[in-house]
Amino acid sequence: MIKVGDEFRHKFSYTQEQVDLYAQVSGDTNPLHIDADYAAKSIFGRRIIHGYLGGSVFTKIFGTLLHADGHVYMKQEMRFLKPMFTDHPYEAVITVKEIFADKNRVLYDTKVVDTETNADTIVGEALLMNKKAYVW
Repeated sequence: MIKVGDEFRHKFSYTQEQVDLYAQVSGDTNPLHIDADYAAKSIFGRRIIHGYLGGSVFTKIFGTLLHADGHVYMKQEMRFLKPMFTDHPYEAVITVKEIFADKNRVLYDTKVVDTETNADTIVGEALLMNKKAYVW
């Protein structure tokens, strides 16, 4: 039985190969993500990960790591606070914020933390429905 305040953490990183694949699939071929020379001259000094690729870790968590059977994504909101980089350690943290027992839904706070600086890179919230796992 889950309760408000419960937390789940998942450590991860992305490779440049994954960023390049995401660029192909999404069609977002902005040189900030895929061109090392171009990105070196940017305000970031190197290539950055697509914001939605960084946030896709929540899909992995909700879709395969946490109550995967029956989870239905209802909403995901994200604010991108800091750039993310390849081959860099991050941790996704989801926390139960609110429970809607009558609708079998849970609202989670979601964030990605840079584990070297402890700075939030992505913050937001997700609403999930699960008629198998969220039963009170």
